[in-house]
Parts: sequence; structure tokens; C-alpha cells
Amino acid sequence: MTSELIDYGAATTVSRAVETRRSLRAFLPTDVPMETVREIIARSARAPSGTNTQPWQVYVVKGETRTRLVDAVCHAFENEQGEHTAEHKYYPAKWFEPYQARRRKVGWDLYGLLGIKKGEHDKTFRQHRRNFTFFDAPVGLMFTTHRDLEIGSWLDYGMFIQNVMLLAREAGLHTCPQVAWADYHKVIRTVLPLTDEEQIVCGMSLGFADPEPIENTLVTERADVDDYTTFLE
Repeated sequence: MTSELIDYGAATTVSRAVETRRSLRAFLPTDVPMETVREIIARSARAPSGTNTQPWQVYVVKGETRTRLVDAVCHAFENEQGEHTAEHKYYPAKWFEPYQARRRKVGWDLYGLLGIKKGEHDKTFRQHRRNFTFFDAPVGLMFTTHRDLEIGSWLDYGMFIQNVMLLAREAGLHTCPQVAWADYHKVIRTVLPLTDEEQIVCGMSLGFADPEPIENTLVTERADVDDYTTFLE
């Protein structure tokens, strides 16, 4: 773990925002003003997109709407296992290296911190359920895109979401992007006014980090730059 990357304050440079952006899994109930969220999302739209198509739609949920969404999806998660799947394929059908090892390690690291051992299905279930409470963050974001757009627009969308996370760091906030929400698109539609043409890309928790829970000490490892880059002169 690189302790200097654990930073709960505001990032004052782009480099610091990148270095301290982490997917946190515990947030304080401290309110985040809607105007702050609006500013982050508005500025994030400076992300590039092919021919300026801007393929993003965002739903911000707070207060009563957030509560209704959390209650509905948690109910489905608890009572309708196996009945919900995403409209898009995020992970490969079969894992292979080096991606399998990286995926396993982050799981072991997180669950190790939480004291969840292999085979402890009840504890695993409860931890996974926390995704659908936005890890107690007061603000939830739901990102959608038009279902007829192709992979290029999804690449553009990633740059937009990264802007959201980095600008959140500048504001002293933290985030957790969560593809888990995509499985429950049918339930989400009962709460949010999505059109038939929209599909869920992912959700995101947004709020102030809770410095106490041990899961927020996790800093994931990254491969060395020479492992994935070829420098040519």
C-alpha cells in the first residue's frame, strides 16, 4: 500500500487528483450541495467525443429519489437473484492472464481487509449489497447512453466519467464508479425517467470519504509503465 496516496482533502493539481482518485466504499452522510454536483458534471462535458456527439446522459439522485432507488434495487438484489442481467457486456466471457490475476488480487485485498474469507457467502452477499446503497454516499449518479451508439461512443463516455471523478477530487470529494448497477436496469426504470432508447452504462457514488472504515485504506496496485508501454525513438 502506498500511504501517501490516501488523501481525503481537495486535490490542488491534476496530478494529485489522478494520484488520489480511488474507488472508495464508505462515505460520510455529509451533504453535497446540488450546485456542486451540477458544476462538476457541467465541467466534465469538456471531455472529447467523436464529432462532438457528447453521448452522455446523467441522472443525479439525492434525498427521497435516492432512497426510493436504493430501496427498490436492494429489494431486487435480496429477492430476485438470477433474474437481472445488464444490457451490455462489461467483462469477458472467460478470464485470461494477466487480467485474471489482477482481478483476483484486488478481490483478495479488499475482502482481506474486511475479514471476509473464501466461502463466507453471507458476508460476501452483504458487502456486495452495499453497492446498491451507494456505500452510504448522499449522492448517486446514474450514467446512460443511447443504445444504438457504438463502441467509439463508449470510449468517449469513459473520458467523461474520468472527468467527473477528477473534478470531484478537486472539490474534496471521492467517488466509486459501479457497473453493478447496470444489472438492475429494469428496476432503475421504475424509479428514474429513462427513455426506451437509454441503457445504463454504470452508476457512481459521490460524497465525502469516511476516513474510519478499513476498506478505505485500500490502494490498488498498478503495473509498471514499461509493462504496458513501448517507447520508440
